[in-house]
Amino acid sequence: MTKIEIFKEAAFKENSVWRQVLGICSALAVTNFMKNSLIMGLGVMFSLALSGFTISLIRNHTPRSVRMMVQTLIIASWVIIVDLFLKAFIPDASKQLGPYVGLIITNCILMGRAEAFAAKNTPLDSMVDGIGAGFGYTFVLLIISFAREILGFGSLFGYTFLGDWWPRWSIMAMAPSAFFMLAILFWYIHQKYYIEIKK
Repeated sequence: MTKIEIFKEAAFKENSVWRQVLGICSALAVTNFMKNSLIMGLGVMFSLALSGFTISLIRNHTPRSVRMMVQTLIIASWVIIVDLFLKAFIPDASKQLGPYVGLIITNCILMGRAEAFAAKNTPLDSMVDGIGAGFGYTFVLLIISFAREILGFGSLFGYTFLGDWWPRWSIMAMAPSAFFMLAILFWYIHQKYYIEIKK
Protein backbone atom coordinates (compact mmCIF):
# COMPACT_ATOMS: atom_id res chain seq x y z
CA MET A 1 0.00 0.00 0.00
CA THR A 2 1.06 3.58 -0.59
CA LYS A 3 1.53 5.98 2.34
CA ILE A 4 -1.76 7.73 1.50
CA GLU A 5 -3.61 4.40 1.45
CA ILE A 6 -2.09 3.45 4.81
CA PHE A 7 -3.20 6.79 6.26
CA LYS A 8 -6.75 6.48 4.93
CA GLU A 9 -7.04 2.89 6.10
CA ALA A 10 -6.00 3.77 9.66
CA ALA A 11 -7.94 7.04 9.86
CA PHE A 12 -11.26 6.04 8.34
CA LYS A 13 -11.76 2.44 7.23
CA GLU A 14 -10.24 1.00 10.43
CA ASN A 15 -10.99 3.99 12.66
CA SER A 16 -10.16 2.90 16.19
CA VAL A 17 -13.19 4.57 17.76
CA TRP A 18 -16.14 3.94 15.45
CA ARG A 19 -14.92 0.67 13.89
CA GLN A 20 -13.10 -0.98 16.80
CA VAL A 21 -14.70 0.88 19.75
CA LEU A 22 -11.34 1.66 21.37
CA GLY A 23 -10.28 4.77 23.29
CA ILE A 24 -13.84 5.42 24.44
CA CYS A 25 -12.92 6.53 27.98
CA SER A 26 -10.91 9.58 26.91
CA ALA A 27 -13.27 10.19 23.98
CA LEU A 28 -16.04 10.72 26.52
CA ALA A 29 -14.03 12.48 29.20
CA VAL A 30 -12.36 15.36 27.36
CA THR A 31 -14.94 16.33 24.73
CA ASN A 32 -16.65 19.15 26.62
CA PHE A 33 -14.43 21.71 24.84
CA MET A 34 -12.85 21.57 21.38
CA LYS A 35 -9.52 22.88 22.69
CA ASN A 36 -9.24 19.96 25.11
CA SER A 37 -10.21 17.51 22.38
CA LEU A 38 -7.65 18.91 19.95
CA ILE A 39 -4.83 18.81 22.48
CA MET A 40 -5.70 15.28 23.56
CA GLY A 41 -5.99 14.18 19.93
CA LEU A 42 -2.62 15.67 19.01
CA GLY A 43 -1.07 14.01 22.06
CA VAL A 44 -2.45 10.62 21.01
CA MET A 45 -1.36 11.22 17.40
CA PHE A 46 2.19 12.10 18.49
CA SER A 47 2.37 9.06 20.78
CA LEU A 48 0.96 6.73 18.11
CA ALA A 49 3.30 7.96 15.39
CA LEU A 50 6.51 7.85 17.42
CA SER A 51 5.61 4.66 19.28
CA GLY A 52 4.81 2.92 15.99
CA PHE A 53 8.08 4.13 14.48
CA THR A 54 10.15 3.01 17.48
CA ILE A 55 8.42 -0.36 17.89
CA SER A 56 8.82 -1.08 14.19
CA LEU A 57 12.47 -0.05 14.30
CA ILE A 58 13.33 -2.75 16.86
CA ARG A 59 10.67 -5.31 15.88
CA ASN A 60 13.23 -7.84 14.57
CA HIS A 61 15.33 -7.57 17.73
CA THR A 62 12.53 -7.91 20.30
CA PRO A 63 12.02 -11.43 21.73
CA ARG A 64 8.39 -12.53 21.60
CA SER A 65 8.47 -13.35 25.31
CA VAL A 66 8.94 -9.68 26.26
CA ARG A 67 7.36 -7.99 23.22
CA MET A 68 4.31 -6.63 25.05
CA MET A 69 6.41 -5.24 27.91
CA VAL A 70 8.79 -3.55 25.49
CA GLN A 71 5.89 -2.03 23.55
CA THR A 72 4.30 -0.73 26.76
CA LEU A 73 7.61 0.80 27.87
CA ILE A 74 8.07 2.54 24.51
CA ILE A 75 4.49 3.87 24.52
CA ALA A 76 4.86 5.06 28.13
CA SER A 77 8.09 6.91 27.27
CA TRP A 78 6.48 8.90 24.45
CA VAL A 79 3.35 9.63 26.51
CA ILE A 80 5.49 10.95 29.38
CA ILE A 81 7.15 13.33 26.91
CA VAL A 82 3.71 14.58 25.85
CA ASP A 83 2.67 15.00 29.49
CA LEU A 84 5.83 16.92 30.41
CA PHE A 85 5.48 19.12 27.32
CA LEU A 86 1.92 20.08 28.26
CA LYS A 87 2.87 20.80 31.87
CA ALA A 88 5.77 22.98 30.74
CA PHE A 89 4.20 24.89 27.84
CA ILE A 90 0.40 24.58 28.16
CA PRO A 91 -0.18 24.26 31.92
CA ASP A 92 -3.85 25.32 31.78
CA ALA A 93 -4.69 22.58 29.29
CA SER A 94 -2.66 20.11 31.31
CA LYS A 95 -4.74 20.88 34.40
CA GLN A 96 -8.02 20.60 32.50
CA LEU A 97 -7.07 17.26 30.96
CA GLY A 98 -5.85 16.04 34.34
CA PRO A 99 -4.96 12.34 34.49
CA TYR A 100 -6.28 11.58 31.00
CA VAL A 101 -2.98 12.50 29.34
CA GLY A 102 -1.14 9.92 31.43
CA LEU A 103 -3.87 7.42 30.69
CA ILE A 104 -2.93 7.54 27.00
CA ILE A 105 -0.50 4.79 28.03
CA THR A 106 -3.43 2.49 28.76
CA ASN A 107 -5.33 3.54 25.63
CA CYS A 108 -6.00 0.35 23.67
CA ILE A 109 -5.57 2.23 20.39
CA LEU A 110 -1.81 2.47 20.92
CA MET A 111 -1.29 -1.16 21.85
CA GLY A 112 -3.69 -2.22 19.10
CA ARG A 113 -1.76 -0.38 16.38
CA ALA A 114 1.54 -1.60 17.81
CA GLU A 115 0.43 -5.22 17.53
CA ALA A 116 -1.60 -4.96 14.34
CA PHE A 117 0.76 -2.81 12.28
CA ALA A 118 4.04 -1.60 13.80
CA ALA A 119 5.21 -5.09 14.78
CA LYS A 120 4.88 -6.25 11.16
CA ASN A 121 5.76 -3.25 8.95
CA THR A 122 8.56 -0.78 8.24
CA PRO A 123 9.22 2.19 10.57
CA LEU A 124 8.05 4.84 8.10
CA ASP A 125 4.86 2.96 7.23
CA SER A 126 4.22 2.46 10.95
CA MET A 127 4.62 6.17 11.59
CA VAL A 128 2.15 6.98 8.81
CA ASP A 129 -0.26 4.40 10.26
CA GLY A 130 0.10 6.02 13.69
CA ILE A 131 -0.57 9.49 12.27
CA GLY A 132 -3.64 8.14 10.46
CA ALA A 133 -4.99 6.37 13.54
CA GLY A 134 -4.35 9.49 15.63
CA PHE A 135 -6.07 11.66 13.04
CA GLY A 136 -9.11 9.38 13.05
CA TYR A 137 -9.27 9.51 16.85
CA THR A 138 -8.90 13.31 16.87
CA PHE A 139 -11.57 13.62 14.18
CA VAL A 140 -14.08 11.77 16.35
CA LEU A 141 -13.21 13.85 19.42
CA LEU A 142 -13.64 17.11 17.51
CA ILE A 143 -17.03 16.08 16.08
CA ILE A 144 -18.36 15.28 19.55
CA SER A 145 -16.85 18.35 21.21
CA PHE A 146 -18.09 20.64 18.42
CA ALA A 147 -21.71 19.76 19.19
CA ARG A 148 -21.20 19.74 22.96
CA GLU A 149 -19.40 23.08 23.17
CA ILE A 150 -21.57 25.05 20.77
CA LEU A 151 -24.86 23.75 22.20
CA GLY A 152 -23.78 23.64 25.82
CA PHE A 153 -21.67 26.80 26.05
CA GLY A 154 -22.41 28.76 22.87
CA SER A 155 -18.71 28.88 22.04
CA LEU A 156 -16.02 27.26 19.89
CA PHE A 157 -12.44 26.86 21.11
CA GLY A 158 -13.40 29.03 24.10
CA TYR A 159 -14.61 31.97 22.02
CA THR A 160 -18.27 32.87 22.44
CA PHE A 161 -20.07 32.17 19.20
CA LEU A 162 -23.70 32.42 20.22
CA GLY A 163 -24.91 35.37 22.30
CA ASP A 164 -27.18 35.54 25.33
CA TRP A 165 -30.15 34.90 23.06
CA TRP A 166 -29.04 31.28 22.73
CA PRO A 167 -30.46 29.04 25.49
CA ARG A 168 -27.58 26.92 26.78
CA TRP A 169 -28.27 23.19 26.76
CA SER A 170 -27.05 22.23 30.22
CA ILE A 171 -27.21 18.54 29.33
CA MET A 172 -24.50 19.09 26.69
CA ALA A 173 -22.12 20.38 29.35
CA MET A 174 -22.60 17.19 31.35
CA ALA A 175 -20.72 13.91 30.83
CA PRO A 176 -23.77 11.82 29.75
CA SER A 177 -24.15 13.93 26.60
CA ALA A 178 -20.89 12.47 25.29
CA PHE A 179 -22.50 9.01 25.35
CA PHE A 180 -25.44 10.25 23.31
CA MET A 181 -23.23 12.06 20.78
CA LEU A 182 -20.98 9.03 20.40
CA ALA A 183 -23.99 6.74 19.94
CA ILE A 184 -25.42 9.02 17.24
CA LEU A 185 -22.05 9.10 15.48
CA PHE A 186 -21.75 5.30 15.65
CA TRP A 187 -25.25 4.90 14.25
CA TYR A 188 -24.61 7.31 11.39
CA ILE A 189 -21.25 5.80 10.40
CA HIS A 190 -22.43 2.20 10.59
CA GLN A 191 -25.67 2.99 8.77
CA LYS A 192 -23.71 4.61 5.95
CA TYR A 193 -21.13 1.82 5.94
CA TYR A 194 -23.71 -0.98 5.68
CA ILE A 195 -25.66 0.86 2.99
CA GLU A 196 -22.47 1.12 0.91
CA ILE A 197 -21.75 -2.60 1.40
CA LYS A 198 -25.26 -3.52 0.20
CA LYS A 199 -24.77 -1.44 -2.92
